[in-house]
Amino acid sequence: MDSRQMKSVIEGLLFVAGDEGLDVKHLAEVLEQNTDFIRGLVLDLKADLRRGKRGLQIVELAGTFQLTTLPAHAPFFERLAYSPSRTSLSQAALETLAIVAYKQPITRVEIEEIRGVKADRALQTLVAKDLIHEVDRADAPGRPILYGTTKSFLDYFALASIAELPESSLFHNEDNLEEETRLLFDKLGSEDTTQITFEDVSDTE
Repeated sequence: MDSRQMKSVIEGLLFVAGDEGLDVKHLAEVLEQNTDFIRGLVLDLKADLRRGKRGLQIVELAGTFQLTTLPAHAPFFERLAYSPSRTSLSQAALETLAIVAYKQPITRVEIEEIRGVKADRALQTLVAKDLIHEVDRADAPGRPILYGTTKSFLDYFALASIAELPESSLFHNEDNLEEETRLLFDKLGSEDTTQITFEDVSDTE
């Protein structure tokens, strides 16, 4: 494998590593090369990306190299993230998200018992948007999935932890779940979270 191919591999490795990044020692072990040589390749790749005016850059943070986007492009990423077609959630999804947030870990059946309707579609939407994920399997027949919120959920609402969720009467009056869910997200709905919108839905799911 020549240096050009190795740089291509390094680019792929840094992409896969994501926010965790990789240090030179780890990259060298994977590529079976010495660390000085690999550091040189990473710096060459960093320069290549800059010269090519690519949309990605390599940064070194706390001894690790990360592949990141350019700060100058941030407004475009915000526009994408806040696009209604990508971020709008139905009332059903918001109710389900609130239930998971306050009752996690929780199974689909338990969610449906609270909402009184099927939750499959809402759960699929929330998983696809990386707001909830599978955290475990319940010790019950069929080993049903236990859902919990993700780090993206905390980041989205600027919460350090689930403990920072506001006090809620969400489960005090389950007959009025829709209105109580709206009030809850109003509390969470600072300027940074107003991109969550309600869609008019004709069904109760």
